[in-house]
Amino acid sequence: MAEYYAGKSVLITGATGFMGKVLVEKLLRSCPEVKALYLLVRPKAGQSMQQRVSEMMTCKLFDRVREDDPDFHRKIIPISSELTQPGLAISPQDGEKLASCINIVFHCAATIRFDEPLKHALQLNVIATQQLLSLAKQMHHLEAFIHISTAYANCNRKHIDEVIYPPPVEPRKLIESLEWMDDGIVRDITPRLIGDRPNTYTYTKALAEFVVQQEQDQLNIAIIRPSIVGASWQEPFPGWIDNFNGPSGVFIAAGKGILRTMRANNDAVADLIPVDVVINLTLAAGWYTAVHRPKSALVYNCTTGGINPFHWGEIGTYTGIYQHHVISSFKRNPLEQAFRRPNANITSNYLINQYWILVSHKFPAFIYDLFLRLSGQKPQMMRIFNRLHKAIGLLEYFSSQDWEWNSENLNMLMSQMTPEDRKTFNFDVRQLNWPEYIENYCIGTKKYVLNEDMSDIPAARQHLRKLRNIRYTFNTVLVVFIWRVFIARSQMARNIWYFVVSLCFKFLSYFRASSTLTN
Repeated sequence: MAEYYAGKSVLITGATGFMGKVLVEKLLRSCPEVKALYLLVRPKAGQSMQQRVSEMMTCKLFDRVREDDPDFHRKIIPISSELTQPGLAISPQDGEKLASCINIVFHCAATIRFDEPLKHALQLNVIATQQLLSLAKQMHHLEAFIHISTAYANCNRKHIDEVIYPPPVEPRKLIESLEWMDDGIVRDITPRLIGDRPNTYTYTKALAEFVVQQEQDQLNIAIIRPSIVGASWQEPFPGWIDNFNGPSGVFIAAGKGILRTMRANNDAVADLIPVDVVINLTLAAGWYTAVHRPKSALVYNCTTGGINPFHWGEIGTYTGIYQHHVISSFKRNPLEQAFRRPNANITSNYLINQYWILVSHKFPAFIYDLFLRLSGQKPQMMRIFNRLHKAIGLLEYFSSQDWEWNSENLNMLMSQMTPEDRKTFNFDVRQLNWPEYIENYCIGTKKYVLNEDMSDIPAARQHLRKLRNIRYTFNTVLVVFIWRVFIARSQMARNIWYFVVSLCFKFLSYFRASSTLTN
């Protein structure tokens, strides 16, 4: 595979995003003879495209590449582009350059916001894909077009094969229909349009797959469907993550002691897939598509659930057969200035979840905001919890049920690779050790997302002990208060209290006697 990519010019969209960065780094490190990487980048937040790419290359992610080749940036060529503009806003000169030299296209760019307005999601995920395909058909030396989709594009089905299913609506007709509608009308009809899909993201990604399939007679195409993309497993180093999206935000909220309850099915599979697994599969699919030229577009379901499952119950406190990997990891390696000690309850019961939201989220947030107001500071905790509840709510559809994904094409691809390539571009998730991966993931959120120093862990542990002592003190005061106000002043309450205590004492005595007889 490294030999194939040698001398090739590669076009990458979404290169400044999470997956795009890992793709760029992996190509530069494992395929050092690659000729050039052309990155479609738009100016953003007052930064030019060149500034954004330069900032990206200073990231710790590229440390290993930097050691091997300090001048690796010479292979990276940014191209000014805007996915929401006609023709992707690529200048005629840049268009001619790309048409004359590109060998492989990796289309990673997309909006991943679940609550994106339909018009905007359609523009970024479908129309931009159409325009990139039009550009690809002008490329004289193009050998493969690899499209990154999602395993949840067809989440309205329980069993998902590696095929492109008929779209919910013909994309061209939908685009033409929405052109004349104002945003208010589109917002009102969106629920009926997306039907049994949970959001505009999965809906538009399904449409994009169909758009890509329509060009399979003219282009060599493959579609990669990753599930919930998380931190790196092995490359370039364990636990690398740079965002709050998906599970990362949930893990950090749990580690900070903010997330105390979450509605999910403990037995449902949390189909996490490490980002380096997705990228290795993507590069392998690019190689196979270019070399073997399949007659039709091949789809690769990139998931862990059916091969090596991880369950939602393994995030929270101990529940039945599941160990609380995330919570225990943050207790060993705590985050700085935690709001409360890490402790999350995962439940599928709506009423129980609402009770814990009231008791463990809203009430502490109200008390803390009251303290901030009294001390002359701006209240913030209620706002943080509202944002958390919104994010968790968007995940509920995926955390409450299971899917089955076929992976025959993925297994076929693995069998076509040499032993050396299977090691260098490893996407065999059967080797993934979940406790170790989750430990590295949690440490990664601390180091790379929150930029916390590992040398401060003793102080963070001391802070957790302080929070524990505060909790014990509060509980003691609460018990004394209840006793003085309610029990001590009521004969009936005292009788009930003494009855409960004596019952517990008798139970303990019986248990000890039974244990003695057994021994």
